[in-house]
Amino acid sequence: MTITFDGISIAASGMNAYQTWLDAIADNIANINTITATDEEPFQERLVRVEARDLNAVVGGVDVVETPVAETDGRLVYDPTNPLADDDGMVLAPAMDLEGLMTDMIIAQRSFQANTNVLNRARETYERTLEIGQ
Repeated sequence: MTITFDGISIAASGMNAYQTWLDAIADNIANINTITATDEEPFQERLVRVEARDLNAVVGGVDVVETPVAETDGRLVYDPTNPLADDDGMVLAPAMDLEGLMTDMIIAQRSFQANTNVLNRARETYERTLEIGQ
């Protein structure tokens, strides 16, 4: 394969990985205020595990290999007016912080944009190469 096609494939694999991460972050943000009873399982943060493709492979890049959930106990919140509250007025909230999720979202967005730019540059290079052959 040519370097140009490799660049397109590698950038596309990065875009796929960052899109998966953005989807997981969006799910986490949407559920950050999901409250459960103390005897139930709290919402678990969605994670994304990515691995580099084998360097001896035909085309480099990355692959999303797993989208596990974090295994946390959640955090106890005092909310006696909540219908899910136990006798002590406690409910269970997810163990996620919005600041960290927003930081991750910005990183994932910028990284997705960078891969988009690489893909566009590789495409433009390929188009210019075809024009030379005419």
